[in-house]
Amino acid sequence: MSSDVHVHSWPCSYYLNLEKQWVPGKLTLTPHSLKFSADRTEEVLVGLPLSSITEIRKESSLFIFSAITVLEKGQAKHWFSSLRPSRNVVFNIIEHFWRELLLSQPGTAASTTSPMTRGQELVGLMASSQRRMEDTSKVLHHQGEQLDSVMRGLEKMESDLDVADRLLTELESPSWWPFSSKLWKTPAEAKTKEAVSIAACEPFGKEGVVIRVPAIVSQRTESHSKPGKLTVLVSGLEIHDSSSSLLHRFEREDVDDIKVHSPYEVSIRQRFIGKPDVAYRVISAKMPEVIPILEVQFSKKIELLEDALVFRSRARTSPAEGSCSIRHAASRLMGCNTHRELPTGGQEGEQLQLQKTWPLLSEGEAQELTQILSKLKGLALDTEAELERQDEALDGITVAVDQATLTVDKHNRRMRKLM
Repeated sequence: MSSDVHVHSWPCSYYLNLEKQWVPGKLTLTPHSLKFSADRTEEVLVGLPLSSITEIRKESSLFIFSAITVLEKGQAKHWFSSLRPSRNVVFNIIEHFWRELLLSQPGTAASTTSPMTRGQELVGLMASSQRRMEDTSKVLHHQGEQLDSVMRGLEKMESDLDVADRLLTELESPSWWPFSSKLWKTPAEAKTKEAVSIAACEPFGKEGVVIRVPAIVSQRTESHSKPGKLTVLVSGLEIHDSSSSLLHRFEREDVDDIKVHSPYEVSIRQRFIGKPDVAYRVISAKMPEVIPILEVQFSKKIELLEDALVFRSRARTSPAEGSCSIRHAASRLMGCNTHRELPTGGQEGEQLQLQKTWPLLSEGEAQELTQILSKLKGLALDTEAELERQDEALDGITVAVDQATLTVDKHNRRMRKLM
């Protein structure tokens, strides 16, 4: 399914060896292949699986024109030139997806030699659900820490308002009133409390990496694309270059919008008044793992554009992916050997075929699924408890804010009387 998605396409020319001429057309990259189609005939002249490529290089044709050469396993060499917006941009993106596919090759090789059973697919599906739940739990706990920080700030504000109340009482009292010496010692105590609060908050936000993926990043224009990394933190997003130097950090509250252009490409923007916005475009082969986390963390700021929505709807209706549902997991864990009722005749033969293609879970897979389900249950209970705690914290914050507002209004009236 993912191989049908176009990651990117670029205008270029391809050297047709048989006719000894350059043919203008379009170079298209998908997650698993590289294709070139001619402009005039729209015929696909080259279709290369990325797994068959052995080398990608930057070269020059006739020592003048910059080009990219792709060498495949059969020693066939393909030349692409006149690349727009630039050779470096196209090379970086193609090389990124090719390298990521090579890194995942051992797993794919194993799956081709021995086809995955339904039990293995089910274990993978449940393990993925567990990772998503853990990521969601991290974000939720960080949100709880933010609410705790707000509550600490309100408590400090309340102590400051108490100090203001005592100072106003002293100003309102007659000059001969003898009980005013202790009122000026309170700010020092407040500073001590503030120092303790700041010290407690210092480690906050320095940790909490949710996921980090290699990517191709560009700022403003596509012609400045370069290799880098995208890091999702519980407190925001970080973009680094290939040498791990920080290019920009988006605090969670500073992100104005995130647009998902495709399952492999997103853009992140932070708006400013009086100066240009900060915007980055990020392409990554691992982006399908990042997008669900961004949807949880930036639910009100993320927008799925047309290509991403089409892919998601196709993925949801895919029968291959729909076959591994959690309902089937539960029935198999209970040891139920159920067979589907077939609408037409020949049920016995087709049921035997179903039994062959749908083998029962092995004992090891059943134990692994049981462990994952117990962890998911624990995570769900922990998440429910955290949500209830945050609801109570929000109620407390609302009451504290209302009380602080009333106290400030009362102090303002007292100060106006003194003036």
